[in-house]
Amino acid sequence: MKKHLVLFLILLCVAILFLGVIVLAILSRQGDLPQGTQQVIAPHGDWWQPVPGTSWQWQLSGTIDTSSNVQMYDIDLFDVPKSIIDEFHNAERIVVCYFSAGSWEEWRPDAADFPPEVLGRDLSGWPGERWLDIRQLDLLGSVITARLDLAQNKGCDGVEPDNVDGYQNDSGFSLTYADQVTFNRWLAEQAHARGLSIGLKNDLEQIPDLLADFDWALNEECFSYAECDLLKPFIAAGKAVFGVEYELDPADYCPQANTMDLDFLQKNWELDNWRIDCRDY
Repeated sequence: MKKHLVLFLILLCVAILFLGVIVLAILSRQGDLPQGTQQVIAPHGDWWQPVPGTSWQWQLSGTIDTSSNVQMYDIDLFDVPKSIIDEFHNAERIVVCYFSAGSWEEWRPDAADFPPEVLGRDLSGWPGERWLDIRQLDLLGSVITARLDLAQNKGCDGVEPDNVDGYQNDSGFSLTYADQVTFNRWLAEQAHARGLSIGLKNDLEQIPDLLADFDWALNEECFSYAECDLLKPFIAAGKAVFGVEYELDPADYCPQANTMDLDFLQKNWELDNWRIDCRDY
């Protein structure tokens, strides 16, 4: 009788351990479920996650001026050599690397890697640039991930993917709101998989759906268009909102930007090294 009891207890323990392994396996694979079947919350990883009040500089043209006393530099992924990134790191500065995720640019070194099927209409006002069909990740995905690999290999701490609001533009494709959310969330997942911080560029209407996936936001001219309130969820979540105005007088918007805890700069359209920091007001 005692032998049967001992055997029963052993089998019971084995069964409990087996069930525990199954439950852990299911939980660990939740991130592999299709989008929409779960609430996806970006994990608090080791990548850079800035808070409001982070000083920064945005320079995408001209010789990079490394002298600004700021915590973060946002520079071009392709144009800036690794030596500059290393220089920033030696000075204990964060480096974010800019690239366009939603458009094709004819001057980029990987322009020939984009299949013709994903190239859409020209971006109005931007010669040599065309919208991409972000739905075709089977064709486009490897090109974008190669850019993220480049960012990782060059030592970028984060990325600023541009043109992630093609669904609101005349792209030449029937892109939907859901298509854009899927693509943008995929971008964030791919960046985080490489230990890269990622910011949501403009795309204000989708902030409620993408807030959990992105580490910070970058906006252009929300004061000019009276839409800065749409950025409040990032601030409420303790995530930095970087922004620029090009035409307004800093005196007309900087005090409000500071009150809202937004980190705004006055910049030239060409995004050279000139800047006025609203935090100085």
